[in-house]
Amino acid sequence: MDRRTLLQAGALALGGVAGAARAHHGWSSFDQNRPLYLEGKAVQVAWRNPHAELVLEVPENLAVPAGLAQRPVPAQSATVDGAALLARATVPKRKDRRWEIELAPIFRMNQWQVPEVKVGDSVAMVGFTFEGERGEPVLRVEYLFIGDKTYGLRSSPA
Repeated sequence: MDRRTLLQAGALALGGVAGAARAHHGWSSFDQNRPLYLEGKAVQVAWRNPHAELVLEVPENLAVPAGLAQRPVPAQSATVDGAALLARATVPKRKDRRWEIELAPIFRMNQWQVPEVKVGDSVAMVGFTFEGERGEPVLRVEYLFIGDKTYGLRSSPA
């Protein structure tokens, strides 16, 4: 293999790693003091590891639904005060219509028996974005709502 081909192959490999690293954000990247509520339709879905992802198109008039704070939350193996989290949830200040949504790893999604989200499905969620809502519109989901079912995605079911 000549030097040029070797350099091109290396650049392609690094580009793939950089793309994967950009798509996955560590838990500490998110502001866990300000839970956000989002709802809308899935316009893209990637049901794969390191975690399931989707692109959510949110309505212009997004609002936290009445009664969100009273919605029952499932017990998780991690200590999460779900009721308090739901009570503090607000809508984002930014007006992006599309958000990148990071769900849990597929293994955990299967533990919760979360049905695979498909393009066109309506879903709602409470989760966290970057401090000050800086950067790309990305939300790491803490609670996922599909129909009348709530799934806790931080840890395994208790």
